[in-house]
Amino acid sequence: MKKSNLPIIKHIPDFLDYCEVEKGLADRTQENYQHYLNKLVSWLKKTKKETLLPHDLTSEDVWAYRLYLSRYTDKKGRPLKKVTQNYYLIALRALLSYFTTKDIVSLPSDKITLPKDARAEKTVKFLNLDQIERLLLAPDTKTIPGLRDRAILEALFSTGLRIAELVALNREQFTNIKDKKDLELGIIGKGSHPRTVYFSERALSWLKKYLETRKDKEKPLFIHYKARKDSEARLTARSIERIVKKYAILAGVPVFTTPHTLRHSMATDLLTQGVDLRAIQEFLGHRSILTTQIYTHVTNKRLRDIHRQYHSGKNLKDQ
Repeated sequence: MKKSNLPIIKHIPDFLDYCEVEKGLADRTQENYQHYLNKLVSWLKKTKKETLLPHDLTSEDVWAYRLYLSRYTDKKGRPLKKVTQNYYLIALRALLSYFTTKDIVSLPSDKITLPKDARAEKTVKFLNLDQIERLLLAPDTKTIPGLRDRAILEALFSTGLRIAELVALNREQFTNIKDKKDLELGIIGKGSHPRTVYFSERALSWLKKYLETRKDKEKPLFIHYKARKDSEARLTARSIERIVKKYAILAGVPVFTTPHTLRHSMATDLLTQGVDLRAIQEFLGHRSILTTQIYTHVTNKRLRDIHRQYHSGKNLKDQ
């Protein structure tokens, strides 16, 4: 281990490069780390510690930073939510872990503990099958854009694709689907990790219908129809979000519905039908089973309902 002569602030760009090259983190994750570490930089400057070296950071400094986050308010006087404070601490912990990896003397990352209430179990928002059906039926498939939108919704629910993964799909990946009933497709997912996704017979049938309308030579699978000749025809993530929101309103399903809601809904449906959590981890492309465990709230509620219905003790004699 060696002591660094560079201030902590100067190490942050190298840390972000490390996240990209060595850890293979997605662009969005890198952006989040940069955003959360910017708060650390602001605090160091505010407290005249911008020259603080990694090995000079103490537990007292961390405590002072935690107090700063706890008491911070924005321009409208709103404090940071506990879960948001947690993200800032996770980013700092990741930076300290980076120092350890690079043999730079610093405070151990495990010295930063997370607040209990901020570590509370996450819950996910999802649609039930009746709501999913209403959403899928919302597009007007008599129009070409409507047919495309139906294919998008069906693909999201069938595969559990992340929005960035859906946007990245290309037409050439679906050239030999004419006589297929379903499809296994290899993709490069979050963090550049490969995985297989599965298009159901229903989803694939709508993709076929959509592709039959494509007379252009554009590379992307999903394109918009108002593109100028000098612009990219590929639908953006923001465009997909707007499409899903549009049909959520038309279908009368909850306003929180996003492309990721369909991913949650796919996982929840599988879990409700008894699919093993490990299998769902593979379907979703989670690197850790801990990430997939956010869906156990479904089985927890289901088990409670089953217990109430079948094991309430109401058939026993009360003596």
